[in-house]
Amino acid sequence: MDHSNLPLALLLAILIAALSVAARRLRAPPPMIMLVAGACLAFVPGAPVVSLDPDLVLLILLPPLLYSAGVGMSWRGFRSNLRPILLLAIGCVLATAACVAAITHYLFGLSWAIGFVLGAIVSPPDAVAPIAILRRMALPRRLTTILEGESLVNDATALVALGIALTAASTGHFSPSEAAMRFVVLVAGELAYGIGVGWAMLRLRHFAAEPRAEIMLALITPFVAFWLPHLLGGSGVVACVAAGLYVSWNGRNLIRPATRLQGYFFWDLWVWAIEALVFLLTGLQASAVVAGISGDELKRVVAAAAVVCATLVVVRYLWVFAATYLPRLIVPSLREQDPTPDWRLPFLVSFTGLRGVVSLVAALLIPMTIKGQPFPDRDLVLFVTYVVIAVTIIGLGSSLPWVVRRLGIADLGVAEAATNKNDERAVRIESIDAVLRHLDAELRGGALAEAVDAYRRRTVHRRDLILKGGGTDGSQGELIETGALYLRLLDIERQSIATAYAENRITDEARRRIERELDLEEARARHALESAAGADPARTPE
Repeated sequence: MDHSNLPLALLLAILIAALSVAARRLRAPPPMIMLVAGACLAFVPGAPVVSLDPDLVLLILLPPLLYSAGVGMSWRGFRSNLRPILLLAIGCVLATAACVAAITHYLFGLSWAIGFVLGAIVSPPDAVAPIAILRRMALPRRLTTILEGESLVNDATALVALGIALTAASTGHFSPSEAAMRFVVLVAGELAYGIGVGWAMLRLRHFAAEPRAEIMLALITPFVAFWLPHLLGGSGVVACVAAGLYVSWNGRNLIRPATRLQGYFFWDLWVWAIEALVFLLTGLQASAVVAGISGDELKRVVAAAAVVCATLVVVRYLWVFAATYLPRLIVPSLREQDPTPDWRLPFLVSFTGLRGVVSLVAALLIPMTIKGQPFPDRDLVLFVTYVVIAVTIIGLGSSLPWVVRRLGIADLGVAEAATNKNDERAVRIESIDAVLRHLDAELRGGALAEAVDAYRRRTVHRRDLILKGGGTDGSQGELIETGALYLRLLDIERQSIATAYAENRITDEARRRIERELDLEEARARHALESAAGADPARTPE
């Protein structure tokens, strides 16, 4: 067994932990910090060379990210915004690929086939980076839903387009009708397969009825959904996303509470580690990308990278604004059903065209040779792809919070969040009132009066806390202060238990049971504090 990579794996894990802490202290987007740090480390003399295996990313790291994004996505939101999502994920990706192909063909002499290869690689915005940045801001729900939905589908469009472009480059034959038919068949087949995987795995997990086994089955679900379509010539992306969306919509009826509680922590750690590793590995490829460029070619590839970056930004702005306003001008019924949005929303959608690791993996998948000859302009394609990723993540990503503040979009998100919070509070009160009515019925049916009274007091207390959470006259601050006091009291209780354990008055088993109860109480209290403060808990797969 080869153990030579174990020290490197340990070093990467330490780097991820340290850089995550640095990103939090600097209040900077973690993807940007990981990418910049990796790129800097790549040029340190004597640093180990870390080669990015495209199969590792495509088959091991990407499926959990896609699946978690699918589970975290609201199916109702995805369905209600299907038109703008598809216009971005299919229309914008193909339009961008075509424009990149045309510009690189006429300005830099790339063949049409190689130009489309490059266009397909750099056309899909990343599925991770913009959401990792935007989820920290209060934004309108529809805007984040459209961006998330686009990022779930556009990778499939780009990977299928890349496959068609590579085939055209190797055979010299391209048929638009055949390409369109292949795309439709692949998407339809993967949709059906992904939904089938989600249906089967959910019921298998429910049948298992053991939290650890259920989480293990949840862990393998994205790979079951992704690998088979990918091996059969598809992308695997649509199937993986479809499985996640199916679980998101139907999991609430089949996943048990104990599994959800354990799954939240597991998936949060798993997805966080993969996201960080992906961007760190991307940064570490900087020296290898530059090494493939000779001095004579440097001016040409740098100019190509600059032109492609500008093309991506311009095309996305033109497409988003045209797709937002032209259909409403042409179709009055659409304008009535879906009024024209504030210009700031399409502007921000246009701005968030960050590229990521899928583009780099796609570039690395390009074969070294074609028809027995070196693949034309392979180094140029790889260099341009890397520059596009770096420029969009570092340039656009770092300025994204500033743009949100300047546009004032956060104000729209805050107002929407307040409305949603009021609706949530009303539903909570309705559910508690239903419990109180049931307690009255239990008492009339002969239930033990002391037990009914105890539960009634506890339930009324919860109702009062929820009502206080919605106050605007200082009662919400009172609720937060009460929660903070409860956390301090839990710490005192922990100290007392620790003293009793140190004095050998309780066993290790008893200490662990008590600690688990206190941990659950603290988690509940902290969750309530976040809810009262208006925080949106991280959405993780179940």
